Amino acid sequence: MLANKSKPITAIIVGAGHRSICYAKYSLKHPDELKIVGVADPNEYRRQQAMDLFGFGKDMCFESADDLAAKGKLADAIINGTMDLQHVPTAIPLLEVGYDMLLEKPIATSEAEVRQLYAVAQKCGNTVMICHVLRYAPFYSEIRKRIASGEVGDIISVMTEENVSYHHVATAFVRGKWNRLDTGSTMLMSKCCHDLDLITWMKSGIAPKAVSSFGSLMQFRLENAPEGSGERCLVDCKIEKDCPYSAKKNYIEQGIWGFYAWQSIEDQEQTEENWLKSLATDNPHGRCVWRCDNDVVDHQTVAVEFADGATASHNMIGGTSRPCRTIHLIGTKGEIYGVQEDGYFILRHPDARKGHEWSEKKIETNVSNDMHGGGDLLLVADFVRTLLGEPRSISCTCLEDSIYGHLIGFGADQARVERRVMDIVK
Repeated sequence: MLANKSKPITAIIVGAGHRSICYAKYSLKHPDELKIVGVADPNEYRRQQAMDLFGFGKDMCFESADDLAAKGKLADAIINGTMDLQHVPTAIPLLEVGYDMLLEKPIATSEAEVRQLYAVAQKCGNTVMICHVLRYAPFYSEIRKRIASGEVGDIISVMTEENVSYHHVATAFVRGKWNRLDTGSTMLMSKCCHDLDLITWMKSGIAPKAVSSFGSLMQFRLENAPEGSGERCLVDCKIEKDCPYSAKKNYIEQGIWGFYAWQSIEDQEQTEENWLKSLATDNPHGRCVWRCDNDVVDHQTVAVEFADGATASHNMIGGTSRPCRTIHLIGTKGEIYGVQEDGYFILRHPDARKGHEWSEKKIETNVSNDMHGGGDLLLVADFVRTLLGEPRSISCTCLEDSIYGHLIGFGADQARVERRVMDIVK
């Protein structure tokens, strides 16, 4: 059912963490388009935080998605920012009540769960959009428009790369929430389902046919711990002052990733004294990166074959100096190459004139300083427009359009473990 265009879309946050609050803040800038009217989260502090930020009452606070679903449909949509393992268990009861949903990626932690969610959404007739925000980043959306216009012809090859910085990999995939397979997704699916989605999006809906992959946990292992390192950066480490992975350097001196590092003391006064005490005691982000309980890979390569014979590859490397994403598309008429963080890409064509080999044009794009190149709030705007019944944009991340990238990822992880080529069937 389409929402009333004369009133803002109403939405309830499920899982009031960093990502869902980021999306929900669209309502503060555009109150005529989106209104946050409730929250479901087991953490009382976060429920109160959401109430204070968005201005709804305690009667619209719930401890779980099941509690919310039991009340029937109280709004138009759900912004689901729960952890990976909770995506499908929280989404299904709310879809069955009738909510449309903006769902954080990855869709699920297994192919079976993705298919289960898709079946429920199809049966109930819900609109489910996945938070593949990079489709909305001006850098990628402009590249996609160039492909759609035929400027490079049919795509023969797509090559992408994600360089995950030393401080990001340490925060999220060594010390943090996504460091173990038994607590969520693989690193490929947690970090690179964006990139795998971009690959399938650039191929304009042509189905992937097969995938293979290689990768391992190579760097962040106990046997690689430098001499003088200790169990915790601020307790027994003799090289902390010179270590790029120092918790003090990353979270306090550089001032990055605080929204992860200080979650364990989010109900305390946010002072440097409390931060240092936390890192020196029980905060998981105070641990030595070579002495954690992580078991996800820190680098991985994926190779894909498409139904039309085209190929694609993606390299994920953790621990790089500079964080950046690259893309290189080669078509039958030309090619595109760029680094998202540079804010432009190069469009090249063969040029057989005397004294030439190729011609090229630099295409400038707007790039914001957030990690998704400005795509976060553009995604929410498109979600609102979709619920109002407007035509789907070229970037639309509806569930049925977002499955292929996940199937590549699940197949790649299985292929890596079993050392074989996996067929992909939708």
